[in-house]
Amino acid sequence: RLVLSSVSDYFAAMFTSDVCEAKQEEIKMEGIDPNALWDLVQFAYTGCLELKEDTIENLLAAACLLQLPQVVEVCCHFLMKLLHPSNCLGIRAFADAQGCTELMKVAHNYTMVQFVLHSARVICLSTEKHYSDFIISTVEACVHLVVRAKENIEKQIALNYSPIPMPPLSILPFLQGKIKGEDDLECQKLILEAMKYHLLPERRTLMQSPRTKPRKSTVGTLYAVGGMDNNKGATTIEKYDLRTNIWIQAGMMNGRRLQFGVAVIEDKLFVIGGRDGLKTLNTVECYNPKTKAWTVLPPMSTHRHGLGVTVLEGPIYAVGGHDGWSYLNTVERWDPQSQQWTFVASMSIARSTVGVAALNGKLYSVGGRDGSSCLSSMEYYDPHTNKWNMCAPMCKRRGGVGVATCDGFLYAVGGHDAPASNHCSRLLDYVERYDPKTDTWTMVAPLSMPRDAVGVCLLGDKLYAVGGYDGQTYLNTMEAYDPQTNEW
Repeated sequence: RLVLSSVSDYFAAMFTSDVCEAKQEEIKMEGIDPNALWDLVQFAYTGCLELKEDTIENLLAAACLLQLPQVVEVCCHFLMKLLHPSNCLGIRAFADAQGCTELMKVAHNYTMVQFVLHSARVICLSTEKHYSDFIISTVEACVHLVVRAKENIEKQIALNYSPIPMPPLSILPFLQGKIKGEDDLECQKLILEAMKYHLLPERRTLMQSPRTKPRKSTVGTLYAVGGMDNNKGATTIEKYDLRTNIWIQAGMMNGRRLQFGVAVIEDKLFVIGGRDGLKTLNTVECYNPKTKAWTVLPPMSTHRHGLGVTVLEGPIYAVGGHDGWSYLNTVERWDPQSQQWTFVASMSIARSTVGVAALNGKLYSVGGRDGSSCLSSMEYYDPHTNKWNMCAPMCKRRGGVGVATCDGFLYAVGGHDAPASNHCSRLLDYVERYDPKTDTWTMVAPLSMPRDAVGVCLLGDKLYAVGGYDGQTYLNTMEAYDPQTNEW
């Protein structure tokens, strides 16, 4: 009794408490595998334990019951090494039942990567973190399971499909061929919902549901390219994976650039203009993250730093900026087919440190500085008419503003309200939202801290504010805005 009590809190409580087992010569143990119990008693005396693949689950269950933390730990690590696509769901469920949190977490993460398509246990897994790369395979697997056991789970067909993300348009004919109207009306409703979502894009904002929410594996990757730091300027390229919530270094720039623009076409990063600390640049380079190779492209006609850059219906637009002598209202367009830069209509106002974004087939130019003050004005460019038109001004003047679009709205984030030479200059944490339908701005939840020259982008269904300057230091922090809850 002393030996067993020294290694097991279960036995210690049994033998020292006022219970009948404390006085019995023989104690009947129920709900525990006898072989596992014998092995654990031997472990208490010898400190040795043999782990076998065919008995490990019984041993771990017994160790959990008898409160042997050392044995639980080694058994969990043993099972982690045994993880395989054929058993990961079973191990995950077993760990959950035994309260082995770490093992369950490891098995769950393994399952998310090695998703089991042909195991009947897939039916038991319900989570919004399924990788959308496997949507089609997942749906096909569910159909396979339903057909195989239709007589047993006929009423659960729609339940199988409902946690799956909105399927791509290409799979709808497959679903219609497999699921007949007489089989399950709920399945037909889900198919009809998917068809409406894909074929009526203008109504998608009114059709949001858990199935339309982007999955973390399909939202893409966020890249932070160069920029200002507390030294002479960063030359590294970092990328952020939303699924793992980790930043890693993804490459290096060819040289230092500050106040440049970046655009993305066909999974390549286009780095445009800026300044190198001595002069303003008109050079353009393209970075391929897959090959980690840089390609030099034709330069812009105008040297520009503090410019805004975005993609609109194929071409890249370089908007405004400063050429080293004066503030610019000119705009250049790069055609990826001809690989040439051409001028388009100039803005109504010269703008540097301007924010730009594409929304509903138009290019919006937001805030910036005109040489004397920060601007609250905004104008948009229509590529079909080659004209700029003024919009309602923002609530706040903003230079160095971050701009992005989400759910049909345009967001203006952070910035500063006056040039640094002005002693009244303030860095902003204000965020406002523009509705193009009503031509109105509305203040929304502010950032957690002021951010000037902040990078803003849409990743999934949230806006991300990355880096910036808080008045004392250049930031490496990032925060996310949820439009549904109006919270950062």
